[in-house]
Amino acid sequence: MPIRRSPAEWKELIDRRAKLAIANLPAMKAKLGVKVEQTRIAGVHCFIVTPSKMPLENRRRLLIHVHGGGYVFGPGEAALPEAIMMAGFGGFKVISVDYRMPPDFPYPAAMDDAMAVWKEVLKSHERHRLAIFGTSTGGAMTLAMVLRARDEKLPLPAAIAPGTPWSDIDKIGDSYASNEWIDNQLVTWDGWLGRAAKLYANGTSLRNPYISPIYGDFRGFPPTILTTGTRDLFLSNTVRTHRKLRRAGVIADLNVYEGQSHAQYEANVDAPETREAFTDIAKFFDRYLKQ
Repeated sequence: MPIRRSPAEWKELIDRRAKLAIANLPAMKAKLGVKVEQTRIAGVHCFIVTPSKMPLENRRRLLIHVHGGGYVFGPGEAALPEAIMMAGFGGFKVISVDYRMPPDFPYPAAMDDAMAVWKEVLKSHERHRLAIFGTSTGGAMTLAMVLRARDEKLPLPAAIAPGTPWSDIDKIGDSYASNEWIDNQLVTWDGWLGRAAKLYANGTSLRNPYISPIYGDFRGFPPTILTTGTRDLFLSNTVRTHRKLRRAGVIADLNVYEGQSHAQYEANVDAPETREAFTDIAKFFDRYLKQ
């Protein structure tokens, strides 16, 4: 992929990828039986994803979704596939946060938006019925939201599901080397990924725990379920996060899929691994969220 440095070049790539993702949404919504509505929560653009079939025990539960995409990809509806899958396979109502992103809005805009939604949701929902989830960038943001909520003396969610989290945004961890050019999704940190990391951080230290939550204190975190694959460039990110959670005394499950590259458990709505992954997350939430 050619090097892209200018905002205009970033925006062209972001828009091209978004159009591909949005084209698949009508079929996905029909297949999984969900409806999507746009709204604004605390001034932040969001989507409410509601399954047509919701178990009785989920009626008062709510999931907050922060999408992946390297902090640059997935604007608007393009970020919805994961939220649609979680609502459809798990039978939960989901709020998907369409947070601001670079090149126009670097750190901390994304986190500020996500936290504004979290604060607003807490006004009408008990924390015991709330969970936060997301994959890749969304996984890192899920972890960082817990760190920020704790630092700001806010209630924490009852459970979280950071999928293959970008928990260390720098090129640190064994699988950045061992799975380089093996992962057919991210491929290498030295491509668009590393450039997106620096674009997002915008001069802030890459070891800031709100950017790389692996450097935060995980003590007191809610029960956590993590998902990755053996070919995932972020396998080490996920494993390091799991071990740190366990060392902090946190309940933490780790699911690793054979032969999968980064986030491929959500790449195809028809794949059996996709149903399996989201069903496992749903069961985990069911275990820890109050009805």
